[in-house]
Amino acid sequence: MKTLVATALLVSLAAPALHAAEVSAQVENREGDPLGTVTVRDTPSGVALATLALEGLPEGDYAIHLHETGDCSADDFESAGGHVAGDREHGVLVEGGPHPGDMPNLTVRSDGIAQGDVFLPNLDVSRDLLDEDGAALVIHDGTDDYESQPSGDAGDRLACGEFTEQAAE
Repeated sequence: MKTLVATALLVSLAAPALHAAEVSAQVENREGDPLGTVTVRDTPSGVALATLALEGLPEGDYAIHLHETGDCSADDFESAGGHVAGDREHGVLVEGGPHPGDMPNLTVRSDGIAQGDVFLPNLDVSRDLLDEDGAALVIHDGTDDYESQPSGDAGDRLACGEFTEQAAE
């Protein structure tokens, strides 16, 4: 009986979380036009996964970041605050980087579509995106140089989406 209880305890401790935290954002441009969704979820490996499904953007490359406040109400999206930074520096090219909210530049095809997955090894959805003031995804009008402080010289904010928690399945 002790072996059965010990085995059950070990299995329960080693099992991945069945209800990992997950958030989703409906992204809009400055005119309020919908551009698609971004979902971020914790995974059993401990690495958060962001899934992007966007369309209607101009062709090109754009910086995208997770921002510390879930508020896209300002015309210039400055209400979303700075990056989800934790105690890290901005960018993968600097010692002590990247921020938990740093993401690779987004490439938008000629048909206006940008989609894909991004691994976020320093991000914890519950801690970083579901705090009391929420979080947002921001698309900038320039590219991230992955080293300039505090935001990679990414330019103005082109689009924004406020994250909301998704119900566990």
